[in-house]
Amino acid sequence: MADLSTNLMNISDVIARGPFAAAWESLENNQIPTWYQDAKFGIFIHWGLYAVPAFSNEWYPRNVYKAGTKEFEHHVKTYGPHDKFGYKDFIPLFKALKFNANTWARLFKQSEAKFVVPVAEHHDGFQMYHSKLSKWNAAKMGPKKDIVGLLSKAVRDQGLIFGVSSHRIEHWWFMNGGMQFDSDVKAGKFADFYGPASADNTPPSKAFMEDWLARCCELVDLYQPQIFWFDWWIEQPQMKTFLREFAAYYYNRGRQWDKGVALNYKNDAYSPRSAVLDLERGQLADIRPMFWQNDTSVAKNSWCFTEGNEYKTPTAIIGDLVDVVSKNGALLLNIGPKADGSIPAEDQKILMEIGKWLSVNGEAIYETRPWKVFGEGPTQVAEGMLTDTLRKDYNVEDIRFTTRGQKCLYAICMGWPEDGTLVIRSLGSNLRLLTRKVAKIELLGSKQELKWSADGTGLKVTFPKTKPCDHAFTLKISCE
Repeated sequence: MADLSTNLMNISDVIARGPFAAAWESLENNQIPTWYQDAKFGIFIHWGLYAVPAFSNEWYPRNVYKAGTKEFEHHVKTYGPHDKFGYKDFIPLFKALKFNANTWARLFKQSEAKFVVPVAEHHDGFQMYHSKLSKWNAAKMGPKKDIVGLLSKAVRDQGLIFGVSSHRIEHWWFMNGGMQFDSDVKAGKFADFYGPASADNTPPSKAFMEDWLARCCELVDLYQPQIFWFDWWIEQPQMKTFLREFAAYYYNRGRQWDKGVALNYKNDAYSPRSAVLDLERGQLADIRPMFWQNDTSVAKNSWCFTEGNEYKTPTAIIGDLVDVVSKNGALLLNIGPKADGSIPAEDQKILMEIGKWLSVNGEAIYETRPWKVFGEGPTQVAEGMLTDTLRKDYNVEDIRFTTRGQKCLYAICMGWPEDGTLVIRSLGSNLRLLTRKVAKIELLGSKQELKWSADGTGLKVTFPKTKPCDHAFTLKISCE
């Protein structure tokens, strides 16, 4: 095992050399990379030990040790009592014999995603990479492969940006239910895996936070990720010093690599200008001046693969992508591979359908920026986290806008006008919200010339009889 004190000294040395210091005013000087603001669409991957039981969701390792839960009852019925078969005993079953990083990366490329972020360590403490700080990782146990390392190469070979996520901080209390009865957590023999298993609402110890910092910096040095995504709970007051230290370390490394890097955070973990705000399964009601991100999943009920996942439709996901981009955000869409390393057919189908849509409409998404207003229409988007299943389906009156430079406005229509005419009310007489004269209006994916006019009710565009794609339809409004 690597010596923690040596790691901490190296971290301090990197920070001391700068240019970024572990202070908010310094960290806020890190610029959000242009590539990130241009990319708009990425793939999140929740794959880990929790895929073996494939039951309920990725919180199986916590809830399985809480008496009275469906996970607890399922585990005892399926695998036996917890002191005989605990969560650790899934490791030998996690063989990932069908895992092929290149196959995954090709799928992500076909989905037209521009960046990929696998979970490097979830709350359960099982690392999906070759760590020198713990033996409990996929390179030494289970698959016996450096999953993150293999993915980093395969993804970059496809020309995509690579990132990682860490959910380590919640491990402080994640397994604490196992301390309440006879289980392998309470036995103590595996404390280096299950521990600390502290009581809820207790602050993390200095030793745990130092280990957290070392693990995060290890990921940075091993794989040079250009996105580093954090889950919630890092916003604990005791963590603030360590959060600043990590950001300074990461941003300094990014400067050394000459690569634009970005941190994702939730709640108030980081100051708004020092990192990129991420809303879990959430959206915003209006344009946010600062770039942000929505992370959500193809499944409504789980982030990982489970038997019987309840999937969203491609139409709903594409609608969310369009809405998020119109409000100055990016969408990080999660999939959940099976324990054997294969990606479920439904996950693949959704990604391919999104890729098909983006192959026609991508110019209205990539490298765009928000317009003066995000859009129009009756469908209300619930603002905040965990709101992704609350909105009604978009309809033909729902339109979202993006821009490319000063001469191009895109109006993305969430439905097809069955009567043949679309009215964009934000663009009425004299196209009052445009600063230049309209030269041409096109429907992406269609070669047919469009007829249009503007009056007091809005811009009226006559659509062709044949749809150029499915899900949503983009008018390209070119100005002189």
